Amino acid sequence: MIAGFSITSLLLILLAGIGAGFVGYAVGASSLVSYPALLAFGIPPVLANASNTVGVVGTGIGGVMGARKELKGQAVRSITYVVIGAFGGVAGAFLLLKLDPSVFEFAAPVLILLSSLIIAINPRGRMQAKQAAADATAQLKHIEATEATEATEATEATEATEAAEATEAAKRATTPTAPHRPPEQLVQPMSQDSWWVWLGVAAVAIYSGYFGAGAGTLALAVLDAAKIGPFHKINALKTLIGTGANISASVVFIIQGAVDWPAAIMLCIGCFIGGYIAPSITRKIPANIMRAAAVIAGIILTIDLGLKTY
Repeated sequence: MIAGFSITSLLLILLAGIGAGFVGYAVGASSLVSYPALLAFGIPPVLANASNTVGVVGTGIGGVMGARKELKGQAVRSITYVVIGAFGGVAGAFLLLKLDPSVFEFAAPVLILLSSLIIAINPRGRMQAKQAAADATAQLKHIEATEATEATEATEATEATEAAEATEAAKRATTPTAPHRPPEQLVQPMSQDSWWVWLGVAAVAIYSGYFGAGAGTLALAVLDAAKIGPFHKINALKTLIGTGANISASVVFIIQGAVDWPAAIMLCIGCFIGGYIAPSITRKIPANIMRAAAVIAGIILTIDLGLKTY
């Protein structure tokens, strides 16, 4: 026995942490696995919540290390999100320790369900589809105009010249007048972010420190609705918000002595492993499937929290 836990119990918490770390990075619902696991071992709700926050720090650290490809070229945004998350985490942690937890417990199912619906509706994807259609129309008009011009010139040239000009026309015809980078390469500059995005990120950070369940789903919904970038990139970015919030909130909980250390340590190790291996696996999965998984996880978490709360 170690501080009231058997070796078997600690190993089970470790396994739960690995699952939570993977699910947390993949779809932003680590608490779907980790929080119930801690409760199952008889840890009181508030103590389990604080210990869970310390444990899922591993998800963020492992996820960020494994998602270097997705975060490449986003240093400023990454640092900004971590800082906002850190301040929000402190605020949320103090709210948890000072206020009645039932406040957010009642709001959590509604917030998570709303986030799942936003991800499902995918306003960013709809706008990208409209832009792609507009680009295709512009390219078609450019090709038709170019072919007409080249056809007129070809009648006045020799056969050899006509062949050369036809080749050049084909090259020009396949080049759009206003080329766009592939959608998976686009990351919106921070200067183009709407004001509400920053309020949303800050609110998610506070929620992460206060209650935390489904915080990743909330962050994913905010970033997705804001058209920050492709799904896999914002999925990595949402991890940064939670990481900053969880680290700062953990400091508060540790100072207040509200952590069950054996459980938190084993959970953290497991979450690190799960979070680290998640990016290399999820980046191979189509964005639509990842989006569907996030929606399903959000709905399941909504039902789970709803049944416990209402």
